Amino acid sequence: MPVVPKRATARRLLFQPVRGALAARDLEVLRKVPFDPRARAEGRDWPARAESMIGLKRLDNVQHCVTDVLRRGVPGDLIETGAWRGGATILMRAVLEAYGDADRRVWVADSFQGLPKPDPERWPAETGDEHWTRERLTVPLEEARANFARYGLLDERVRFLAGWFKDTLPAAPVERLAVLRLDGDMYGSTMEALCALYPRLSPGGYVIVDDYGAVPQCKEAVTDFRAAHAIADPVEWVDWTGVYWQRSRAAL
Repeated sequence: MPVVPKRATARRLLFQPVRGALAARDLEVLRKVPFDPRARAEGRDWPARAESMIGLKRLDNVQHCVTDVLRRGVPGDLIETGAWRGGATILMRAVLEAYGDADRRVWVADSFQGLPKPDPERWPAETGDEHWTRERLTVPLEEARANFARYGLLDERVRFLAGWFKDTLPAAPVERLAVLRLDGDMYGSTMEALCALYPRLSPGGYVIVDDYGAVPQCKEAVTDFRAAHAIADPVEWVDWTGVYWQRSRAAL
């Protein structure tokens, strides 16, 4: 497992020169950790090299939702907000390829510089949030693009929305969605994605929330949004943290 100290820590400041010198020689510091296949399957660890950390059940859920909207002809593109190395969106694009869909786009929304610093004045629930310090959540855009290309799935129908959600999502050139997958961890990232994109989700389409069970602030944002818009569609559990629901009506 790569050793990556948290941002804004003394350990990070001390380690940075060493890390830079090693990187110049294409080397890195690793620590050995025991491999737990159950944790990997359930998406409870951060794999050192894999394209996704969401585990098998949540990957199956992505496939199910995309396959279902294709079979039923629900109009719209597919998006994930918070894509990390691109694994879930690569799967989305692969399903479109497997079903011969030639029209829908896959949108990959991420800052590609980690998570934002908390904004407790705007989102009080973010007080003390430390997601922004976790550098392992930072994946450069070039790496995500390379992961798509590795599977032969990088084409003009894969669109990247690089930047903070508050800046990219409201004006994103996405007309309609059939699957909206949220993996932004934080209250603000979850709420910003829902506010900007839920109105574009077609009736019969799906909302998937990755962090609902793992991050209380994420669940709080989902609960607040659903209450504010009187959304009563039942929330179904995917695994220990992921949930999803199917949108039943058009108007908010």
